[in-house]
Amino acid sequence: MAAKHSRTRIFSSPAGIVATAAVGVALAVGGTVGAVQLTSGSAQSGQTTLDLTPTTAASSLTPSSPAVSPSASASASPSAIRSPQAASRGKTRTAPPKPKPTAKKTTAAAKVLESGSCGASFYSDGQLTANGESFNPDALTAAHKTLPFNTKVRVTNPANGKSIVVRINDRGPFIDGRCLDLSRAAFASIASVDVGALTVRYEVLG
Repeated sequence: MAAKHSRTRIFSSPAGIVATAAVGVALAVGGTVGAVQLTSGSAQSGQTTLDLTPTTAASSLTPSSPAVSPSASASASPSAIRSPQAASRGKTRTAPPKPKPTAKKTTAAAKVLESGSCGASFYSDGQLTANGESFNPDALTAAHKTLPFNTKVRVTNPANGKSIVVRINDRGPFIDGRCLDLSRAAFASIASVDVGALTVRYEVLG
């Protein structure tokens, strides 16, 4: 709070009066209104009394309100309200569902249309089979006199229990006592090719 000073100066000349008026204007510009009172003295003395009692404007004593910073206004805004939620770790954990076992696809067993025993041999030379295919000694095929082409036949060696399924794609053999002529690979899978021929058990599959 600014102190109030009261001063009274007496000027006896017109130049002093002008200077005093200039001081009053300067005080008014700086925010303080100077009350200048000019009182004339006696005519004989020729002196003038100047009252320089500064009066402070009421508005100048009022502190200006500080500017509100953006951060202050931001902090004053209401914060986002989150809905209360229970902590996930506080909840009772349930066991994950067990995966269901995948059902295995079962292949229906081939139906046996005909079975019997007969002699079987093998061959490894040939250019074309009776159904028009190129003969492949490494393929699991066989020749039969009457069975339809592409018929599947399971051939088993009774001596060791080994068996192989072959596909009929040729005609033969033309030797008595034999009903099947296997490719070299098919024969080798159930017996040694050094045997040449053996009695097998066959099953025609439907």
